[in-house]
Amino acid sequence: MARDRQIVIRTLARRPRIVAVVVRLAPGERDDLYVRRDLDKLSAASPPQVGGVLVGRARRAGNLRSFYREAQRRFGIRWELLAAINFVESDFGRARTTAKADAQGPMQFEPATWRAYGMGGNVNDEHDAVLAAANLLARNGGRTDERAALRHYNRSPLYWDAVLRLAHRIATVPTALREYHAWKLYLRKR
Repeated sequence: MARDRQIVIRTLARRPRIVAVVVRLAPGERDDLYVRRDLDKLSAASPPQVGGVLVGRARRAGNLRSFYREAQRRFGIRWELLAAINFVESDFGRARTTAKADAQGPMQFEPATWRAYGMGGNVNDEHDAVLAAANLLARNGGRTDERAALRHYNRSPLYWDAVLRLAHRIATVPTALREYHAWKLYLRKR
């Protein structure tokens, strides 16, 4: 069912007139439609990657949730925000960058940013990457102003909006994380 819903969201997000009608009829679906639209715009405006992307398996959703919650306890960044970033950045670790010049790991860190916030961990390790993301956000005001902290993660308002909407849905719909985890990864061809 989660993948069927994903197809519906992807299809509706490409049709602005339908989005306006659906938002009025089903306000609970608004976040996902806007996220898809924002990420499509962001992707279209982004330069191509230096290298390619390999597709792998994601860790189980329960394991990832335990990493997010540990990071929340340690750094005071809510776990839903970390889950949303992980989803947007790498589809929970499924999309793996192959070029060293590109951002790396499941939370997509540039090398200099990893050196500053990675705490000596492994950028490709899900646990280390989630803790580093929480560290980055906490050190940039994320405990009190998530939007401002997200500016240090990505400069695009489309990104901030998408991540915050996903985090909202994860926080308010008990099955959202498992649903997103079940979605199929689609890679955009250039």
